Amino acid sequence: MEKEFFCHETAIVEDGCTIGKGTRIWHFSHVMPGAVIGENCNIGQNVFIGAGVVLGNNVKIQNNVSVYSGVSCEDDVFLGPSMVFTNVINPRSAFPKRGEFTPTYVRKGATIGANATIICGNELGAYAFIGAGSVVTKPVLAYALVMGNPARQVGWMSEAGHQLIFNETGTATCPETKEKYHLRNGIVTHSKIS
Repeated sequence: MEKEFFCHETAIVEDGCTIGKGTRIWHFSHVMPGAVIGENCNIGQNVFIGAGVVLGNNVKIQNNVSVYSGVSCEDDVFLGPSMVFTNVINPRSAFPKRGEFTPTYVRKGATIGANATIICGNELGAYAFIGAGSVVTKPVLAYALVMGNPARQVGWMSEAGHQLIFNETGTATCPETKEKYHLRNGIVTHSKIS
């Protein structure tokens, strides 16, 4: 039976993985047993995907990213070049923590910029935007824009990736999609255009 995904000849895909239709796995990448990768994902060069990792559909992983056991990414997540996940809070070489992984959740549509670090045990909300080089040490709200070390919220982003500027009534419009977003009690929601 012909596989329904592309795997470059230098990549290693272990037995026991589930890989969706239309997914592309590029040079020198390694997918461990038990990993689940959705449809139409793009796994860049020199990417490691650990056992038990779950990736939704249309996830884009740029070069030199390691997605360790304990990480789950929903649909449409973007992982920028050389960004880093951790999966143990207190690693020690002499005291292995295998099986003590602290889970990390990246919700639908979130973006993690190049060279950012995500400390395990945190949830990145839907469509959150993590600036390049940021170090995330706590949960990030849906639609939040965070930057710095440690990462702090500096604004809000639309689903299309534009910074939102809220007026005095707590309403903002995405310049690309023209969809309206509403800020109430520190939470952003939005109205889809039908």
